[in-house]
Amino acid sequence: MSVKKLQNRFAIFFFIALFAFSSFAQTAQQQQQAIYTRARTFDVQHYVIRVRFDRANRTVFGDTTVRVKPLKDNFKTLELDAANLNFQSISLEGEYKNLVYKIDGEKVFVTLDRAYTPNDLVSVRFKYSTVQPKKGVYFVDAEKDENGQIVRDAQIWTQGEAEEAHFWFPSYDFPDDKATSEQFITVERDETAIGNGELLETFGNASGARTFHYKMPVAHSSYLTSFVVGKYTKYSDDYKNVPLAFYVYATENSPLGFTVLPDGKRSVPTAFVKTAEMMRVYEELTGVAFPFNKYDQTIVAKFNFGGMENITATTLADTELYFSPAGSTLDLISHELAHSWFGNLVTCKNWSELWLNESFATFMEAAYREQAFGRADYLRAIREDARQFIVSDAVFRPKRGLFFAAALPDEELFSVSNAAITYKKGGAVIHSLRETVGTENFWKAINLYLNRHKFQNVESVDLQKAMEEVSGQNLNWFFSQWVYGAGYPKLSVKHVYNPKTKMVTFTVSQTQKADAKTASAFRLSMVAEVKTANGVVARNIEISKRVETFNIKVDEKPTKIILDSLEQIPLKTVKYL
Repeated sequence: MSVKKLQNRFAIFFFIALFAFSSFAQTAQQQQQAIYTRARTFDVQHYVIRVRFDRANRTVFGDTTVRVKPLKDNFKTLELDAANLNFQSISLEGEYKNLVYKIDGEKVFVTLDRAYTPNDLVSVRFKYSTVQPKKGVYFVDAEKDENGQIVRDAQIWTQGEAEEAHFWFPSYDFPDDKATSEQFITVERDETAIGNGELLETFGNASGARTFHYKMPVAHSSYLTSFVVGKYTKYSDDYKNVPLAFYVYATENSPLGFTVLPDGKRSVPTAFVKTAEMMRVYEELTGVAFPFNKYDQTIVAKFNFGGMENITATTLADTELYFSPAGSTLDLISHELAHSWFGNLVTCKNWSELWLNESFATFMEAAYREQAFGRADYLRAIREDARQFIVSDAVFRPKRGLFFAAALPDEELFSVSNAAITYKKGGAVIHSLRETVGTENFWKAINLYLNRHKFQNVESVDLQKAMEEVSGQNLNWFFSQWVYGAGYPKLSVKHVYNPKTKMVTFTVSQTQKADAKTASAFRLSMVAEVKTANGVVARNIEISKRVETFNIKVDEKPTKIILDSLEQIPLKTVKYL
């Protein structure tokens, strides 16, 4: 998901550094994480979701079959997430006898006809409706001009992240379960429905409506299940054997603009023209082919986020494409596409690990820019991510690490303060991880990480193991400092030059105030440069103490000292005294 651009409202920076967690602290984090990892008694295998709508009353009529495999013997009760769903019937698939069920809050507990074992598959069919859903499904009215003419038709679309899927279909609404899905979406005759996976067929109904039948054969978390309904014009492209589709409003004068494709016969909205190139870059960097059977991008109105990486069917806010600068639009498109690898192929096990989705998608924005525009533009993007985090950290409390022990699946998960950490800080930290293990090792480890956990769920330790295996380094210190810790270091530098020994001595002090979450000293490996009238002397240094002194021999009095000249650690501030 791409949140709205963070607002740069603050000019004063408070410089808070990370706490370098001990093994005890890491254990405490892992124990805290377990609180937000749900206990599972079954594994969902497949969802068949059928929906139709009453627009006037903002009602969804649903008919969903959930096929599950028990994870233990004596499985008698199916517990699913379901919010404000009015059930007409709940039965075993293919049978007419209703099962007994109980609703408790946002849960439905279904008593099965007998006890089942892990050798069984159980398919339960739910028929229901939901009126004016508070989340999950959003009805958007048509937009008219001052003359009453429609300039944008009505829409219906879904938003699943963090846990909104269960507001429109009964489900296990948590990221650590993956299932295949199938959708039958019934809409008005002149409307289009965009869903997940391959469009198998469309067929008419006696009422004059049309049904779109989609099938997603690759297992995915429930929050990635989606549809968009509206009047759209479809533009097509392709990358290798992957069909690309771009759905924009069916108007003659789109503000998106159009670009003619190389074949000279087709044009696509300019905002999307780099999609195929981005796919190529991401495949080459990760060594993993685009993992799905299509990739759609659809614009919608009144969307609360910049975009959402619904599997094979990204949803994008029209405002982000219409009114944002071209550069940020490029980043939005590349961010959501990157989720096909980081978030959809491998998915965070719980919301505490959301950074594994979002920090990587943010970093991949910069990684694409490096391939398209060069190293300088890559570093500019990384610096901007670090700057936005530092601005946010100066204002918002409490502080936390990338691993978010207290994460809850509500709107606060994507607030400005949390997004600054999960997205912006995370992108800069992944850059530093790359610099720590080396570029070649980094991408080899990414390939290992993605292939090892393909179509599965991941935790921070999985990434650490892959990086350690490939690089041969022990990275406990790095993950303790940058993933489980909070904040960033504040450095001050003093230097003196001895003309007799031709030695410059500089002292680096870490001046951040230490507390329960703030380290008194970071471990920082970087290149220090001493500039003189005759040239530059560079030296690798490692800072690991609160106050540390370094000596570098030079021919004459230095004109300038620069810490981290290669920009390996953007999450810091440096004051030269």
